[in-house]
Amino acid sequence: MEGTIFSILPPIIAIIMVILTRRVLLSLGVGILSAALILEEFSILGTLQAVGGAIAGVFIDEGALNTWNVYILLFLIILGIVTALISISGGSRAFGDWAQKRVKTRTGAQMTAAFMGILIFIDDYFNALAVGQVSRPITDRQRVSRAKLAYIIDSTSAPICVVSPVSSWGAYIIALIGSILATHGVQEYTPLSAFVAMIPMNFYVIAAIAMVFATAYFNINIGSMKVHEERAIKEGIVADPDKAPVGEIKDSLPTSDKGTVGNLVWPIVALISGTVAAMLFTGYSNIPGDAPTNIFTIFENTDVSASLVYGGLFGLIVTLILFFSKGINSSYLPQAFVEGSKSMLPAIYILIFAWVIVDLIGQLRTGEYLAGLVEQSNMNIAYLPVILFILGAFMAFATGTSWGTFGIMLPIAGEIAAATDISMLLPSLAAVLAGAVLGDHCSPISDTTILSSTGAGSHHIDHVLTQLPYALLGGAAGAAGFLILGLTGSTLLSLAAVLVLLAVMVFFLRDKTQNASA
Repeated sequence: MEGTIFSILPPIIAIIMVILTRRVLLSLGVGILSAALILEEFSILGTLQAVGGAIAGVFIDEGALNTWNVYILLFLIILGIVTALISISGGSRAFGDWAQKRVKTRTGAQMTAAFMGILIFIDDYFNALAVGQVSRPITDRQRVSRAKLAYIIDSTSAPICVVSPVSSWGAYIIALIGSILATHGVQEYTPLSAFVAMIPMNFYVIAAIAMVFATAYFNINIGSMKVHEERAIKEGIVADPDKAPVGEIKDSLPTSDKGTVGNLVWPIVALISGTVAAMLFTGYSNIPGDAPTNIFTIFENTDVSASLVYGGLFGLIVTLILFFSKGINSSYLPQAFVEGSKSMLPAIYILIFAWVIVDLIGQLRTGEYLAGLVEQSNMNIAYLPVILFILGAFMAFATGTSWGTFGIMLPIAGEIAAATDISMLLPSLAAVLAGAVLGDHCSPISDTTILSSTGAGSHHIDHVLTQLPYALLGGAAGAAGFLILGLTGSTLLSLAAVLVLLAVMVFFLRDKTQNASA
């Protein structure tokens, strides 16, 4: 049943269950079992072996430690411990007091989070967690819901990374583009120049980022976001009290009155600088001997997960130094390590389940089946960009991975464009990138969606359901842009149409929101 229509059933089952039951682990578990059953043709023993193998694969890959997954989980634990230590030292309280004097409105708090999301463009994982740690005290003080913060984080992290050449995403995409250009003998562009030329064609990214700032400025709350925001404004309750948020200390910790802003700022600075330095070091160390040494080859070869751990350990060391320098009782250390680690367990459980279902979906060749539908269809070439955008979105939504979608869909998009009209190459590749980010934003099994919930301290399903309407609106604007791009070949006209359509949406939503609150 691999590579057939049955391969799309497990992700659909998991996603529908998440929406209906709002129980993420249960839904992912059912999706995992259904994927294994289909994969093993309903053999009970085979199903159990498939699930066991997928779980083992999270930690062991080809007989060796799966360092990518293990390091990501380790980084989450380190981050939880750092957060607990900052809280005990009084850093979060001091930073909240300092920020309240300077960021005095809800709009300002949201704008601050959005700008930080854009500035921290090195890696989406790091972006989601770091921006959440810095922004949470500010948005909490201004009664911005955690769901809104998670939306801001998610809709600025991946969109910025996918258009930044100096990022883990950019390096990966540039490497893929290079192989596509070489395969089809395209010499008009270098991989980097092609990547840069595609930036204004990434209409969903532009729409998503613009929607974040419009939402913050005009206080646009649609769907279930309105419930979370009204509760935060009226009652000061920033997260659903009936659900346990991920990434937040549950038990109250003692808070020192000796803490200063530096107790929060310097650990975050150490975290950022340590991670960036580690990325540069691991990237430089991994450059092949015959490859040129420049910033792009460094980021192409960097070990992101290891760099996160190195940066996290450096941040932890700085946090401990500041902790002891304030003369805080060292007896609080065990509690900080235990409670900090426990705060990340919900995110870790969800990530592990998501990785397991993604592995099984990969074995079912769900992505290959969806991609094959495009290859086999006889469509008007003018519709190719919008079709690839929609298919890329659905693939990333169903598989929970934008990177996997890039790896499968970019070569296929290049193949189709080269066989039909080579001038459609860059629009087709840009459509895949945009669609993958849209699908990633909508998918409850996406790791970046999970980590955005973690960074904001929001319940995961709350983030998924509140972000979905905004992502779909941006997706509609993006689809219109790719349709116009395919029909006219004009990037400028298509981009203008996207911005005009987005402005109309914002005007309507702002007017509706104001009337509802009147």
